[in-house]
Amino acid sequence: MSDEVLRAWLVDAVAGYLALPPSRVGTDVKLRSLGLDSAHAMGLCVDVEERWGVLVEPTLAWDFPTIDAIAAHLGGLIDRP
Repeated sequence: MSDEVLRAWLVDAVAGYLALPPSRVGTDVKLRSLGLDSAHAMGLCVDVEERWGVLVEPTLAWDFPTIDAIAAHLGGLIDRP
C-alpha cells in the first residue's frame, strides 16, 4: 500500500461524506472548512478501522485536520507488505 493509495482512499471517503466530487477535496485543506462535522468524523474513524485494520481515536479528524495530516499519521500505523 502506497501513501498515494491511502490518500486517494481518504479523499474518496471524505468526498462521499460531504457529497462532493473528489476533485473538490484538497488534501491540504482543513476538513472542517469543507463541512466535515463530528458525525462525519466518527464515520471516518469507523471506515478507517474497517478498511485499514487500525484503531484510531474518535478525534482523528480534529487532531490531524487535513487529509495529508491523516495520511501521514495512518501511514505510520498501517502494516505495509
